[in-house]
Amino acid sequence: MSSNYNYPLDTEYWSTEEIIDVVNFYHLVEQAYEKGVKQDDLMLAYKRFKQIVPSKSEEKKLGSQFEEESGYSIYRVMKEARNASSGQKVKM
Repeated sequence: MSSNYNYPLDTEYWSTEEIIDVVNFYHLVEQAYEKGVKQDDLMLAYKRFKQIVPSKSEEKKLGSQFEEESGYSIYRVMKEARNASSGQKVKM
């Protein structure tokens, strides 16, 4: 996959810290596809993502935009992460 794409971000409403945290989450989703990522790291980043994006519909919208841009599915990665045990590596 080429990483020449834009992350879906809400620069109008999110603070710089929130943007950094969401970008970190997107990066972990990419890593889950490319080389694997620790389940704990993914769950922690997702928890922070949900603090920034509490709305399920907004999460789905961002997830769809992210998948359209990158080819990577947040939904599938998080489903896999929820089924993994703490300390396990999530690899798509």
